[in-house]
Amino acid sequence: MSHSLVTMSYIVAAILFILSLSGLSNQETSRKGNYYGMLGMAIAIIATTSNVSVTAYVLLGAAILIGGSLGVLAAQKVEMTQMPELVAIMHSLVGMAAVLVGYANFMDSSINLIGVEKTIHELEIYIGILIGAVTFSGSVIAFGKLSERISGKPLLLPARHWLNLMLLIGVIVLGGVFLQQTESGDGSLPLLYLNHGGALPLFIMTFLALAFGVHMVMAIGGADMPVVISMLNSYSGWAAAATGFMLSNDLLIVTGALVGSSGAILSYIMCHAMNRNFISVIAGGFGTASGSNAAVVEGEVQPINADEVASLLMEAKNIMIIPGYGMAVAQAQHTVYEITKLLREKGKKVGFGIHPVAGRMPGHMNVLLAEAKVPYDIVFEMDEINDDFPHVDVSIVIGANDIVNPSALDDPNSPIAGMPVLECWKGETTIVLKRSMATGYAGVGNPLFVMENTRMLFGDANATMQAVLKALQG
Repeated sequence: MSHSLVTMSYIVAAILFILSLSGLSNQETSRKGNYYGMLGMAIAIIATTSNVSVTAYVLLGAAILIGGSLGVLAAQKVEMTQMPELVAIMHSLVGMAAVLVGYANFMDSSINLIGVEKTIHELEIYIGILIGAVTFSGSVIAFGKLSERISGKPLLLPARHWLNLMLLIGVIVLGGVFLQQTESGDGSLPLLYLNHGGALPLFIMTFLALAFGVHMVMAIGGADMPVVISMLNSYSGWAAAATGFMLSNDLLIVTGALVGSSGAILSYIMCHAMNRNFISVIAGGFGTASGSNAAVVEGEVQPINADEVASLLMEAKNIMIIPGYGMAVAQAQHTVYEITKLLREKGKKVGFGIHPVAGRMPGHMNVLLAEAKVPYDIVFEMDEINDDFPHVDVSIVIGANDIVNPSALDDPNSPIAGMPVLECWKGETTIVLKRSMATGYAGVGNPLFVMENTRMLFGDANATMQAVLKALQG
């Protein structure tokens, strides 16, 4: 394939990636956005590999076969509740790829650059490995937290901000030493087969970057995990862009920049939704997994059974359903849709209120509802429906805790103070579905559960919703 045809293919692929991001921004066009992205990636791979040797085709074919098989297996076996940790571990692979490509470029003796071009290329390698290492280790820790292999409680080391500053200064100093040694030929590591000048500071920087990624995410609490996911998504994009600079691949630069910038914007949106400063989130420590900072909840809960819930729903005219991570765990979205369809057939007004950070990653609840065929036009963002709660007869909170917590608004000492929440308690009746009175992922107690107009429906969300559906049908 000629150079001009490759360039044209890259342009087409870049346009398809932009259309993909545009499509993914809306539920109704998200499926089409995925198709655009798949087509763009196919074109990119074909164009990039069009002029390689037969041996390279065999290696690439084997890599695509292995990677594709793993991807298909993951898509078939991973539950929707496991999607956040799957996304996190995928980000780690992008980071590790950037690190490996960086070291491969560093060791490539066929690259003969001199002067400013050599300096720029070495700087690209250094930055690419730095971003990739932070992305890799941070994503692995995020995977551990999301899968609950690691406690969601933030690890707040003494003088952690000074530690981060020292790591940053160390990385900058090592960068200067690295550039000096690549010119002089000093600092090789023969035992690691890094016989190039600058290998020692590059290796030390990689270790520091890995440590920084671990410390950064370990210091972030459970309530901030949606921000962590979008942040790591941004990092993986910039790592890909850095890899594109190292490989002189324009499309990889453009694609990485698209992912990096969109992830950064999404992180900002998530922080805005929680009324948090992005820097303060990354600096560490928002939610906790223990109850030490939880709001004091005083009062008795008022339990309710499925038949009573059905009676309230039959009497109501305006109903709002607020899904949370508990709905995903119980896989109750399909039963919830059946209830919604039945109520709408009876002339009830039913809507879904989605908090921007509901679940464990951005858009988690929207995907669940779309999977269950819930109509897009009755799914509303928090800002669209928060003012309507005084007119809601019944609100059903399914497995959510932190996003409907009044202490976010009236308790300045709460770990989630200042975070906008869905103000369902302003409606006539709120029904909360939970397995127990345990705190949510952020470890914060919820006064909503003991309010006078709140009723608690305990048990597995899917089982209790099926009981409610049966009562409605009867």
